[in-house]
Amino acid sequence: MIKELVEFGKRIRKGHDAFKDEPIDVDLVIKEDGSFDKFLTIERIFRPAEALSSKKGKARLLLDKAEEVLGYEGGVFQNKKEKLIKGGYNEEQALIKAKEEAHKSVEYKHGLFLEKLNKYSYLDILNPVFQFYYSNKQNGLEKALENFDKQVAENERKGNIAFRVNNIRIHEQKEVYEAIIKEFEKGKTEKLKGIKKICSVCGKSDFPIIDEPHGMIKKVPEGQSTGSALVSYNDTAFESYNLKGNENSSICTNCAKNYVEGLNWLMTNGNYTRDEKNKTKFLFTNRKNFGPDTTMVFWTREPVNLPEMDWFDNPDDEQVANLIESVANAKKMAVSNFQSNQFYSLTLSGAAARIAVRDWVEISLDDYRDNIAKWFEDVRIAYFDSGVKELKKFYPSLYQLAWACSKENDNKDPVISRAAQYLWKSAIKNQAPPTWLLRVILKRIVHVKTSDDGKVINSFTKARASLIRLVLNRNNKGGTKMKEQIDFENASPAYLSGRLFALIEGIQSAALGKDLNAGIRERFFSAASSCPSPTFGRLLRLMQNHLTKLRQEKPGLAVILDREVVELCGKIKIFPAILSLEEQGQFALGYFHQKQHNYNRAKQNKEFELLTENMEEQSNE
Repeated sequence: MIKELVEFGKRIRKGHDAFKDEPIDVDLVIKEDGSFDKFLTIERIFRPAEALSSKKGKARLLLDKAEEVLGYEGGVFQNKKEKLIKGGYNEEQALIKAKEEAHKSVEYKHGLFLEKLNKYSYLDILNPVFQFYYSNKQNGLEKALENFDKQVAENERKGNIAFRVNNIRIHEQKEVYEAIIKEFEKGKTEKLKGIKKICSVCGKSDFPIIDEPHGMIKKVPEGQSTGSALVSYNDTAFESYNLKGNENSSICTNCAKNYVEGLNWLMTNGNYTRDEKNKTKFLFTNRKNFGPDTTMVFWTREPVNLPEMDWFDNPDDEQVANLIESVANAKKMAVSNFQSNQFYSLTLSGAAARIAVRDWVEISLDDYRDNIAKWFEDVRIAYFDSGVKELKKFYPSLYQLAWACSKENDNKDPVISRAAQYLWKSAIKNQAPPTWLLRVILKRIVHVKTSDDGKVINSFTKARASLIRLVLNRNNKGGTKMKEQIDFENASPAYLSGRLFALIEGIQSAALGKDLNAGIRERFFSAASSCPSPTFGRLLRLMQNHLTKLRQEKPGLAVILDREVVELCGKIKIFPAILSLEEQGQFALGYFHQKQHNYNRAKQNKEFELLTENMEEQSNE
């Protein structure tokens, strides 16, 4: 995993190892004599600057935050004050303690910045900067501090500040870059003195293996705002063979820098776009979030477009169908390096300062494409579209399937992340999803919810039906495969019982119409789907009352429905006493299929519309 991240990091990195593209948000304009001129807030840009493996205990030359560059305490003070109040301090106590802590923290960081700057005192081009801090401090640093809050908006004060003299940014000048490279090479030589250790990733000893942080990964869910570490030995219990800290990882400084930059790029790269309401929205290019605490990043060994990845968010019926047909016909994509290319994905979560790796996938692009085609074929479900009055095929997004496992309207339900993680692995590796997903789905289906006006909201969505079919078929050990729509050849007692339940529900709806309050679905679905034998005896007796009423009003429809009930009962013969988890899933899918069939046949015979008189409201999928 780290080896492939290192290779990806090499691919995206530009220029010398001593540099890394860093954001610039504010230009600090000073004059030749070091006196302050003004602050210029700019739209964020990225420019090469000194690369740091970690900011802890370090400062970057000429480009850093306000607390390092100016010794500005405002932002740090506010953050500490808020944390102290949340921790139980009252307003007055928090004010005093936050001032003390902010001053101490900023004094330390500003000192590191000046210490780094003083190492380059021999550079003439930096004379205005040294005057700003020392010989002309009153008109330089002190005046800049007075004007920082006035000239820089609050939401811009957390950005990086760069020095500008005579309309040029000093840290971007050739003399500065050459000096940084010189210091970098010098430091590398010093670290390589003594025994050279072989890196476990690149297999070379060209770069040192040292006890220093490899670097922090930003934007990790549930991770620290300053970043989280993928590799970290912060306790002696993790150490061995007299090695200290990150020496135990046997990863050289160069490979560490590459994997950190590669993973940070995957975590943050994207573009701004506008949604339907013309609001600005950021879309990641190589990342998908799996709920509130988990994310997945993906890439390929050689650059190639992966349009199929967008289908996991918003499936395109025509494109998905074309892919399935293409794979079925053994067609190959016309890409010369397709067979040799590899697809990678890394699923991870944050745990404060650490990163937890939840899954790692490495497959060929041939397998990647084939598995995605099989995935969409397995999650496909037929449903009745009331708008166009016909059965249509539905391909759910991965997030719809994960959301189907959650409690209603609970975006923070942790089951979303866990479900999405397992479903992604199932999709990309063509594996069976865990059966606990089926238990969760069945629990959500049984739960009855009503709208404000008293109507029953449909908890049995097409996404949940799709997930039931997926789990049943991929965990099937040679039994009957569940089809995407009603299967008149399926003789499973559980499946037939589900169909019968939907038919009895339709008979009740046809007989009572809008006078119906609590239907058999709300009262009996849970019992019928787990213990059919005792439940269906009562249901069939109730059904006879409804059929009697229906014979008086719609005798033809009553005859057809009675015949269908007798036929299903004849196929079932003996109702099972108890259904297993998988059989409960078959029951639920039989119920869903029969319901869609009832809706669909109303097109041919309007009397069948009575079966859907109390059609449930569709919940948001």
